[in-house]
Amino acid sequence: MTVLTVGLAVIVGMVLGLLGGGGSILMVPLLAYVAGMDAKQAIATSLLVVGVTSTIGVSHARAGRVQWRTGLTFGAAGMAGAYSGGVLARFIPGTVLLVGFAAMMAATAVAMLRGRTAVDAADRPHVPVPKILCVGLAVGLVTGVVGAGGGFLVVPALAVLGGLPMPVAVGTSLIVISMNSFAGLGGYLSSVPITWPAALAVATAAAVGALVGARLTAMVKPDLLRKALGWFVLAMSTVVVSQEIHLGVGIAAATLTAVAATMTFACARYTYCPLRRLIPIRIAA
Repeated sequence: MTVLTVGLAVIVGMVLGLLGGGGSILMVPLLAYVAGMDAKQAIATSLLVVGVTSTIGVSHARAGRVQWRTGLTFGAAGMAGAYSGGVLARFIPGTVLLVGFAAMMAATAVAMLRGRTAVDAADRPHVPVPKILCVGLAVGLVTGVVGAGGGFLVVPALAVLGGLPMPVAVGTSLIVISMNSFAGLGGYLSSVPITWPAALAVATAAAVGALVGARLTAMVKPDLLRKALGWFVLAMSTVVVSQEIHLGVGIAAATLTAVAATMTFACARYTYCPLRRLIPIRIAA
């Protein structure tokens, strides 16, 4: 465990504290490529870190922005899926897990770039509890297998299926992410050994960063930071692809990412842009 790893964990935690999510998606690449852990150990350790930082986020959630009953119901279903995912991961090669994680990074990046869209209460249909439980189970399964919090899946699910206003959905998602992460960790512990001193050092560093980030929220523009992080996460996903599949595939993905970023920023400079229908991502002024 190097000073660089701990320092970067603090930064990841700060991003999590600033945005309420998103930064944790960088934890697996940090542990795998900087700390030198193997794929499954990195994912298991990431679940510990995400669980700890999300729990801290819940304790610092803004008053009235956590719906405990909905969060605990959704999270209970998610825990079953997350534990199953952690157990299932023992049968999946590490390379496949990291490629799946790269796909999760790309999906998270796109969600961050698009931003959060409020859902009007009138547009929220009544959804049966069994369907909510099934969605929670599926989200938990993804979390348990690849080791990501899955906030970009949890928040829309709580808003649309749970009928929660967006600010409440964001706060409540931390409960779900924390429950899923610890359950997924339990599944991994059945087959993956964790270096606890290193894991606790990274978790502590990320937790400190999350506390600092929460205090800095008034000093930064969250939307601008979210979009910048979104492009960075998308770029990092190409690094994972190049490491786990082939350098040429990674270069191709990086090139497409660069082209998309250039087109998006260029389109944002003009009131009328014929590409706007193809690039629905909103750029903060």
